[in-house]
Amino acid sequence: MAYAIAAYLHFLSLFLLFGLLLLEHQLFRQPITLERARSLFRTDILFGIAAGLVLLTGAARAIFYGKGLAYYLNNSLFHAKIGLFVGVALLSIYPTVTFLRWRPALQAGHSPQVSPATGRWVRLVIRLELLALLFIPLLAVLMTRGFGVLAE
Repeated sequence: MAYAIAAYLHFLSLFLLFGLLLLEHQLFRQPITLERARSLFRTDILFGIAAGLVLLTGAARAIFYGKGLAYYLNNSLFHAKIGLFVGVALLSIYPTVTFLRWRPALQAGHSPQVSPATGRWVRLVIRLELLALLFIPLLAVLMTRGFGVLAE
């Protein structure tokens, strides 16, 4: 039963992560209004929390449940899955820093000024994050079916 709960929490946190990133994509359009900027700022914080939940629940599953940590560490698809997750985390730095730079304007009650170039880059990065996140469940499914096991 504990395995099922851990798996459910992991899936739920991944869905939440994807949903929040999709929300960021929808909210980020020019011109950025004060209300949308505040929503983006809060959504990005929740996105970071959801990423932490994905990491914690995934670690719990790998260490305590499933096929055991040794199986996962000896599976190339697991490494690819973790690599994609780290890639998404690294990509998310750019939008997060952009949103954090808005803090003074938001505290003053002003909508932030976003250059067209910055706007294009933030949208591109968010789209790349969404694309990468789509492949993580695919790698997980393949991994559970025995693909990616490294020769011993």
